[in-house]
Amino acid sequence: MDRRFLVGLIGANIGTSMSPALHELEADRQGLRYLYQLIDPSLLGLDIGDLLVAARRLGFRGVNVTHPYKQEVLKFLDELSPEAAQLGAVNTVLFDGSRATGHNTDRYGFASGLARQLPGVATGHVVQIGAGGAGAAVASAIAGTGTRLLTLADLDAARAQRLAEAITGSTDTSVEVIAPSEVPSRLADADGLVNATPIGMEGHPGMPVADSHLRASLWVADVIYRPLETGLIRAARARGCRVADGGGMVVYQAAASFRLFTGLSPDEELMYADFERLTGSRRE
Repeated sequence: MDRRFLVGLIGANIGTSMSPALHELEADRQGLRYLYQLIDPSLLGLDIGDLLVAARRLGFRGVNVTHPYKQEVLKFLDELSPEAAQLGAVNTVLFDGSRATGHNTDRYGFASGLARQLPGVATGHVVQIGAGGAGAAVASAIAGTGTRLLTLADLDAARAQRLAEAITGSTDTSVEVIAPSEVPSRLADADGLVNATPIGMEGHPGMPVADSHLRASLWVADVIYRPLETGLIRAARARGCRVADGGGMVVYQAAASFRLFTGLSPDEELMYADFERLTGSRRE
């Protein structure tokens, strides 16, 4: 077995990404020679298609893909895994010879993170803001919990509708598509709220919904981990809500991507401990 791996992350504004540390620390435990590179197309003057070609030629085993390229990358791939095809979004690309295959580990990441941080929460009615690349995986994960009704809000109504049709076509969850301005009215009888937009991320300040619409009986989850405590998470805690920050999703999707890149099983508990140590986020 070749125990040398060159991998990377393609995305915008990724200078503070935790992915290199999470992957390389686990690789060290497994005795691998593993280099994880950050690649920002906007700094190189190249599009993602050019970067995929270059990465394959340079001997990369694969790359992760993050905002804003999880859907744009689809047109440059030779094949999609069933999950990536269903979601219409890719966050992991594997190279095999001249072929590039897209996978999605975000659904596993969000589902595992939610189960860890908010075990046993009610998911009968969940409001989700954002229907992009991360949003597709999140919506699928939420539906997988047995959600009766998923209310989906996005500025791009057509994108939200496509995601709604994909979810209703493959699960028993009903999906209601609304405009973001209608979110407050739906939160009144919702069990949970999920932010799957970049709002609150480094470089994208603000909150997807005003804190006045949060109540203690509502659980709140965010896919963002840079910063770990977004404005939404901070406001939700102050209102007495149970919260799930983006740490769980980033750790578990990284673990699943590591498995795809190497064919080896990562120690997810140790990877989670790495994340908590690196971010100082461990809660006793």
